[in-house]
Amino acid sequence: MQAAPVRAHALPSVTTALRAVESLLLSGGQRTARRNAWTAVLEDRRRAKDRVEVQHVLDAVAGHRS
Repeated sequence: MQAAPVRAHALPSVTTALRAVESLLLSGGQRTARRNAWTAVLEDRRRAKDRVEVQHVLDAVAGHRS
């Protein structure tokens, strides 16, 4: 009985597969613009989360003083 063959390469991730499809469908400039837009969305979300956390701290400090 033989053991199952071991794969030298792991299966590509979903991200890798999507990037491969993206590279086939979009030109370089469009790909860069899309990635830049997504980076901006993620940064906006991070800043919004930070604002909420700061507001909670300010509310707690204001409530503690009164």
